[in-house]
Amino acid sequence: MAMVTRQRRSQPSDPSPSTYTKLDKANKSDGGGAEDEKGLGWFLPFVALGMLRYMSASSNIIHDCDEVFNYWEPLHFLLYKTGFQTWEYSSQFALRSYLYLLFHELVGRPASWLFAEEKVRVFVAVRLFLGLLSVITETVLVVALSRKYGKRLASYALAMLCLTSGCFFASTSFLPSSFSMYAMSLASGLFLLDKPAASVAVAATGVILGWPFSILAFLPVTLYSLSRKFNRAFIAGAVTSIILLALSTVIDFHYYGRWTSSVLNILIYNVAGGGESHLYGTEGPFYYLRNGFNNFNFCFLLALLFLGILPIARKKYAPDLLIVVSPIYIWLGFMSLQPHKEERFLYPIYPLICVAASAVIESFPDLFRDKYNPRSDSIMVKAAKILRPVILSLILCASHARTFSLIHGYSAPMEVYKILEHHDDAGTGSVLCVGSEWHRFPSSFFIPNYVSEVRWIDDGFRGLLPFPFNSTLGGTASAPSYFNNKNKASNEQYLHDIDACTFLVELQLKRPYLTRGSDMSTWEAIAAIPYLDRELSPSLYRSFFIPYLWQDKNVFGMYKLLKRIPK
Repeated sequence: MAMVTRQRRSQPSDPSPSTYTKLDKANKSDGGGAEDEKGLGWFLPFVALGMLRYMSASSNIIHDCDEVFNYWEPLHFLLYKTGFQTWEYSSQFALRSYLYLLFHELVGRPASWLFAEEKVRVFVAVRLFLGLLSVITETVLVVALSRKYGKRLASYALAMLCLTSGCFFASTSFLPSSFSMYAMSLASGLFLLDKPAASVAVAATGVILGWPFSILAFLPVTLYSLSRKFNRAFIAGAVTSIILLALSTVIDFHYYGRWTSSVLNILIYNVAGGGESHLYGTEGPFYYLRNGFNNFNFCFLLALLFLGILPIARKKYAPDLLIVVSPIYIWLGFMSLQPHKEERFLYPIYPLICVAASAVIESFPDLFRDKYNPRSDSIMVKAAKILRPVILSLILCASHARTFSLIHGYSAPMEVYKILEHHDDAGTGSVLCVGSEWHRFPSSFFIPNYVSEVRWIDDGFRGLLPFPFNSTLGGTASAPSYFNNKNKASNEQYLHDIDACTFLVELQLKRPYLTRGSDMSTWEAIAAIPYLDRELSPSLYRSFFIPYLWQDKNVFGMYKLLKRIPK
């Protein structure tokens, strides 16, 4: 009698052979299993990111004068009624959102009450708030990666988010592009956690409250979320957008003194009006590729290779992770076509670079697996597994070298201005003068109350400089005649009587000409801190700290705070 083997009926819970799940990962021979099934909890990412963001808040330099004059200075004016105003904040142009500033005043105002005249502490408190936003949003992203793709990929992403130079510096920068970066992390994490409505609402917040131009980077996650649950996602996005736009318009009316929308104004200025951003400098098409390597080193190169490994890793990463990291390519392509380029313009995609690179590293063994016998461990597969921690370590070491070089090479301006608080013997009404170093002014939070004025002196710059907010003309509602949108210098922006200066800030480099502070009969140096001379230092040694060579190979000037000698 013939025996008939009975086949087990496929159960509904069996994973589809065309869909990647953690059961697939657990069955692999490269160390998955129950540990990956559990994934990373909330505590470890939160603590690890919290430690690094605290370090960033307390040691980060200011990388861009736009951060100072368009955000720190207006915030200082809201808190202390003094500060510099740029033409973008003139009510005639109204390009900057006061809603964004008020969001940070929620921390700055209580800190100003708590620390009184210790304004540097208020500055740090706001930075700590920025770091906390970064910690929360990136923790959500890491946990989402862990639940969706396993502990290994999430751990790689966590390490890079913590230590890559780009994320370390951008996380505590007071810039709308940094806020859009927080929103990108959170929206991507919510998308991977299958919360499309919340993801779309966060994306709308990142665009309207943060940086309107980042809408292009949010499109993939937003559109795919709408395709999943259109009604809920659309309502969440629409309601969030309407509320924020209405709130922004009302707040702009309160501060600018007329009905206007800063969100609409900046879009019209840069898009419909053709824009004048080229007035502030242009860069070549490969600027962002060089910049990306400086801030992420090999992590950036691996992120760009994500599409290359996708045919092999499609089962694991398509479509969700592809949707999440696709803004890297969209944003890089779009921004590279723009003539005016700034490092901060890439901030929204910084976390995604870490995610894409982590996916590539995690997939190294898959590149060498036999597609007919994927569970076999050949010599090449074993070598690829060993290569993963080696590459990750290389990325983290290079990142630390970059971070160390920037902090120790360029922190002199902030440290010099802190010394002012120890020289209040100069008396109330002192005047601090700044020449060519105006663009490294760290903000009025570093200016003690006994200094009545910070004035610019003419060192040859012919662009338009910020002016103090003028309360007699209406403060935030003023439209001073000396402002223009053509970057043309005003006759009123410089102090011509140098004898009125009590203090002088200068960078003295090894150049064949004398500076004002070289006159030892007029000025005495009360602070002098080394500052990395970018022009005379080799690019490799100034970009990355190499032990024993960084100090020897680089050239340094002296960043000085000088005090007038009484006659």
